[in-house]
Amino acid sequence: MTEQNATAVGGASTAASRPARSPGRSVLLFLRDVVVIVAAALVISFLIKTFLIRSFYIPSESMQSTLQVNDRIIVNQLVPDVVPISRGDIVVFRDPGGWLPARIEQPQAPIDAVGDWVLQVIGLSTSDSDEHLVTRVIGLPGDRVVCCNDLGQLSINGVPIDERYVQLPPDTTDVSSRDFQEEIPEGTIWVMGDNRYDSSDSRFNGVVPIDDVVGRAFVISWPIDRWRWLDNPPLTFDGVERIE
Repeated sequence: MTEQNATAVGGASTAASRPARSPGRSVLLFLRDVVVIVAAALVISFLIKTFLIRSFYIPSESMQSTLQVNDRIIVNQLVPDVVPISRGDIVVFRDPGGWLPARIEQPQAPIDAVGDWVLQVIGLSTSDSDEHLVTRVIGLPGDRVVCCNDLGQLSINGVPIDERYVQLPPDTTDVSSRDFQEEIPEGTIWVMGDNRYDSSDSRFNGVVPIDDVVGRAFVISWPIDRWRWLDNPPLTFDGVERIE
């Protein structure tokens, strides 16, 4: 009993002798924790943006009506290095050269530049969207792409496909404004915009090297009322086989 009392008294004496934490020190510890959390969040966001996903905005009408001007899309960067490209994928790629007009840098206020830098780090803004293009994959390496047949359809390896995502002018059934037949070289893809009569794509600029592909768009993230998944068109390319 005496020993227990001594222990209790000793414990109380130790607690009483401990100095109280000052309000200023508590604030500093809190600020330190906030800085660590924010820094960790920025690093994680940077790694995700660099290796997994990125955000891009749509600057043109070439993919209407699937994508509208100023839509923001999220791109899976595991395509094509880890996940292979498929026909029908909507892909973002770097300008192979000559697809885009010369870019004129616009002056930016310092505070806007800082804010934009933060958004870029966390993946909500992309400074180089104007240096990329977005369009749909039609032909893979080895494919033979031909347009148009008597019904105005495009054929891949002899199989006509029903492209219900295509936007055409009124009273027009041909899915291309010009006829063509192309065999797609290895290491490249044939791409075409959904807005076929207002799209500068492989018909005019040639094939796209797969090495220039940044990734596959899989969701419209902004504006909120346009949020939706960007899946491959069902059944459109199911009957197409690769020519060996």
